[in-house]
Amino acid sequence: MIVGVAGHIDHGKTALVRALTGVDADRLPEEKQRGISIDIGFAYLKRPDGGVTGFVDMPGHERFMRNMLAGAAGIDLLLLVIAADDGVMPQTREHLAVTELLGVTRAVVAISKCDLADEARLATVREEVRALLAGSALGVAPIVEVSTRTGHGVGALHALLGEAAAHELAPRVGPARFAIDRAFSLAGAGTVVTGVVVQGTIKVGDMLAISPAGREVRVRSLHIQNRPGEMARAGERCGVALGGRTPADAVVRGDWLVDPALHAPTGRIDASLCLLATEERPLRHWSPVRFHHGAAEIAGRVALLQDAPLQPGESGLVQLVLDRPVAAAVGDRFVIRAANGECTRGGGWIVDLRPPQRRRKQPRRLQQIEAMALPDDDASLAAQLARWPWYVDSGAFRRDRALAALPAVAAVNSGRFLFGEAAWAGLASSALAAVTAFHERHPRLLGPSAKRIRETLDPPLPDAPAAALFDALVERGAFVREGGAYRLPGHRLGLDRSDEQLWRRAAPLLGGEARFRPPLLAELALMLAVREFDLGRVLRAKVHEGALAEVAEGRFVLADALRETAIILAELAEQGENRLFGAADLRDRLGNGRKVAIQILEYFDRQQITARRGEMRTLDSARLARYRERKGTPAGQAS
Repeated sequence: MIVGVAGHIDHGKTALVRALTGVDADRLPEEKQRGISIDIGFAYLKRPDGGVTGFVDMPGHERFMRNMLAGAAGIDLLLLVIAADDGVMPQTREHLAVTELLGVTRAVVAISKCDLADEARLATVREEVRALLAGSALGVAPIVEVSTRTGHGVGALHALLGEAAAHELAPRVGPARFAIDRAFSLAGAGTVVTGVVVQGTIKVGDMLAISPAGREVRVRSLHIQNRPGEMARAGERCGVALGGRTPADAVVRGDWLVDPALHAPTGRIDASLCLLATEERPLRHWSPVRFHHGAAEIAGRVALLQDAPLQPGESGLVQLVLDRPVAAAVGDRFVIRAANGECTRGGGWIVDLRPPQRRRKQPRRLQQIEAMALPDDDASLAAQLARWPWYVDSGAFRRDRALAALPAVAAVNSGRFLFGEAAWAGLASSALAAVTAFHERHPRLLGPSAKRIRETLDPPLPDAPAAALFDALVERGAFVREGGAYRLPGHRLGLDRSDEQLWRRAAPLLGGEARFRPPLLAELALMLAVREFDLGRVLRAKVHEGALAEVAEGRFVLADALRETAIILAELAEQGENRLFGAADLRDRLGNGRKVAIQILEYFDRQQITARRGEMRTLDSARLARYRERKGTPAGQAS
């Protein structure tokens, strides 16, 4: 369990941590000289059950709020320290607001310096605390009065923290995510980073990525909750020594160590944002802010996804446009502060890491965000599939939500993309209707292109998911793909009398002495004085009849010539050393030039009759025998 110790400056946070653990969390010489905490400090307490409670001592001065926010990332429980003589102060309120915005739901309040106050004063402070916590998720937090000078109440606080540790929340499972709050060099260990394991586990030897930079590193060793160990689990603070030559300046506070599959930083985020009720002015469109996520602090602007400014105490959808990328996951909490760093303005949680820059306020986009904003992964995926754009990139969904596996929801999986069942039925129906209508209108053409089908889809799809749809329909046997065209399985090209006449004129020019070196389609069209498109349509119809094969783009070879070539290939294999032969051997036998010989060999490669072995080829005799037994030639197409 990680306990975040927060509160106003000079309320005795560091002294209380020392009383609980015996450790002085102030590590900087300046902190010891001035007697105030400047940066986050750490201490650990071994519990009777063998576990370890980690403490993050957060500075209380308003000038060091950025450091306090760095320490607040990943805490499980808030220990809010309020001095009996001062009572609730400005940083008390701000620290409490920050931890609530970060989703902390458990707290203990320590009224410190109780030896400096009489019972009347303590009663007043208790009332202030109850009023402060009223209506919040931390409203039932227990209150204990302590004095580090006399030791009063320290034992009771120990007991409260021990009870909380016994009811720790279940750690978040999934790919590893580790929020870095310090990076330094250590003699004998190299570069070391410290922070909190937010999700999953980290083991010695693991390969992880420093994100957002993307540098891959190996976990050399681990120091977990102040003890050496082999594996750190979610919810534990640890130091990670990085193997390889990773300089300390390659890692900064706010970076993350993540499973490499999760590395996909972003500078644009859609989020649900709550503006603090204590704010004196509304949040307007394009307001500059400081964005705090994990231990990172990044300048950015807030684009409202509503027409009116966001009023104090209100929540709304926004797009955060950051000055530099951040490593994050959907569901992560964040805080925004004023651009000058003077106050905390609000916070919320991340809804989408890949939002559009344009048309971000369109009604259908807002409906999509509402589905994305559902906190349950299963419910969110199902809701997204039921509305525009009707598909989900499955890999991106897993990555951006840092999931080990996709939720089990009713969907059609086409590989990269998931489709809702109703949307899939409509898309498949409209695609099949488009191909059927094309065949009816153009019986002499093979079929429509992917672009032409996509233009008819209902609902419309971009290129990539449309291609996935067509691939799935081909795999299921609804379509046949040939070259760049799609046809129904039973469709055959129909040739009229003029087409047959054109074929009778073309066939002699592809046979005889030219059979092993037939002219290209463009050359043949010139020879016949016809349009290349018309001739190509006729020749490809003959490919489907088995009279020809298109061995390369625009190069058609008669089936009889290919069967004759098959006999020659068998002879070359018999004559070749280790049954190997090359393109030059076939060229010499056919007398057709190296280029055409290679194109014919590549055709036989696609039939898996020949196979490359470096610059040579070998022959599959069994496949060759079956090929020669056929009455026609396979309807080969150029790849």
